Amino acid sequence: METSEKSYQLGKTLLEASEIQERVRELGEKISSDYSDEVPLVITVLRGSAIFSSDLVRHMSCDVEMEYLAVSSYGDGTKSTGAVKIVKDLDTDVAGREVLIIEDIIDSGLTLNFLVNHLASRYPASIRTCSLLLREIDQDNEPPLDYYGFKIKNDDFVVGYGLDYAQIYRNLPYIAVLNECS
Repeated sequence: METSEKSYQLGKTLLEASEIQERVRELGEKISSDYSDEVPLVITVLRGSAIFSSDLVRHMSCDVEMEYLAVSSYGDGTKSTGAVKIVKDLDTDVAGREVLIIEDIIDSGLTLNFLVNHLASRYPASIRTCSLLLREIDQDNEPPLDYYGFKIKNDDFVVGYGLDYAQIYRNLPYIAVLNECS
């Protein structure tokens, strides 16, 4: 039985590097204002959020602590598996802490809802959430999102600025649509 491997190529640029950097600066300023008297524990969801989170905290004028969490819900595909599992848990106790979860993209809300519930069971003082991208999703499934950079269409699979396909394209300074080749 033959298997046919799908192939992909970069399509149109959805967000230019300059647009992304301007919005990240704005988010950093807003978050700094909201945390002006606090030291949030910024939890970066690896790997996709690493670039966004790094740029974001450089635009935050408040003090921050950083922590990293890795989850899996995609594998190497372009669709979520529907199951979220923690691959690397936190090393820091979040009890009594002001927590800010940083995500790269909210597709269905499944991962972020899972993370919020998972971390809430550890009794932080508060949990806020931030994502670079938010898909236009069903309002009934919309996760608790305090900050986001851009809304995108449901049908575009995007890469760049930390987002990947099979671990490649993360290094692009812009965000592009990934097209399936026939």
